[in-house]
Amino acid sequence: MALDDIRQDIDQLDAQLLDLLSRRADLVHEVGVIKKKEGLQIYAPDREEALLRKLVAMNQGRLPEKSIRAIFREIMSAALALEEDLKIAYLGPEGTWTHQAAIKKFGHSVNYTAHPSFAEVFDDVARRRADYGVVPIENSTEGAVSHTLDLFVDSPLQICAQILLRIENCLLAAGPEDGIKTLYSHPQVFGQCKNWILRHFPEAELVEVASTTKAARIARERADEGAAALGGKLAAELAGLDVLHESIQDRATNTTRFLVIGEKTCPPTGNDRTSVLFAIHDRPGSLVSALQAFDAFQINMSKIESRPSKQKDWEYIFYVDLAGHCDDPMVGSALEELEKHCSLVKLLGSYPDTEQ
Repeated sequence: MALDDIRQDIDQLDAQLLDLLSRRADLVHEVGVIKKKEGLQIYAPDREEALLRKLVAMNQGRLPEKSIRAIFREIMSAALALEEDLKIAYLGPEGTWTHQAAIKKFGHSVNYTAHPSFAEVFDDVARRRADYGVVPIENSTEGAVSHTLDLFVDSPLQICAQILLRIENCLLAAGPEDGIKTLYSHPQVFGQCKNWILRHFPEAELVEVASTTKAARIARERADEGAAALGGKLAAELAGLDVLHESIQDRATNTTRFLVIGEKTCPPTGNDRTSVLFAIHDRPGSLVSALQAFDAFQINMSKIESRPSKQKDWEYIFYVDLAGHCDDPMVGSALEELEKHCSLVKLLGSYPDTEQ
């Protein structure tokens, strides 16, 4: 087939796609009308994930799962923007990994608000100035994000979704590599790239800043002083820097897990994760007894972190992730048993256990 004929076929398919997208938007609008009438939330993470899984399973073409999810994420994002002025708060500034995680989850069509601290993201959602918030919870190299864990103790908010984002850090600069004297970045990024830095810039001064976006701005402003930054390509684009080296993190599979927080948790999807906070009684064997509650009901525990309670010296609060949904009978029974051994049990939410 000649090139012009192929292009003509593509044009015809694009016209059909546009017509189908418009018809889809009309149907989504009808759903939105019904939801508003019944007082239901417009955004439903459980329905969204179920639809994405179904589309991936139906796919028999050349497009990989990652592409299918990205395409339909933007289609759903556009539909959300039509139905509701959806506002997403995230740990900023613009261009951070949290910003990119939020876009991965909600697409480009909704409204985003950057905040300088974890507490302000939680507060914005709790006061209903934003519909949802996006915050990091753990990195596969550097471990848990303690600020997020601590805020859940007193917050009424629930976890309604998670986002897994592959983190590819880069060396960003406005000048030549041989002139670099100082590296700026977030502390977690320095930790993720520690060995690479020792090999390539053993004499460089490392300066920690609040975000990779701020690091990129400083690298631009102080380029004549030999400043460079470690961060993502979006940070480089926003600051007008060159990417001198790509994918410099020590682990190729470096991934950060983010949480979407809101007022309500999600209904079951069949593949869910539940997060719980608990504090144990101050007596011997309390932690063992608490954890046996999960073993007794054959509940897989995928994560456990301890944090100081900040109310009494040497008293700790434990953050646990479980396989399953809080509405599952076995999970519910395990949580009831857990309460017998704890001074505090707080359900943080159940949500789809996505891998994308």
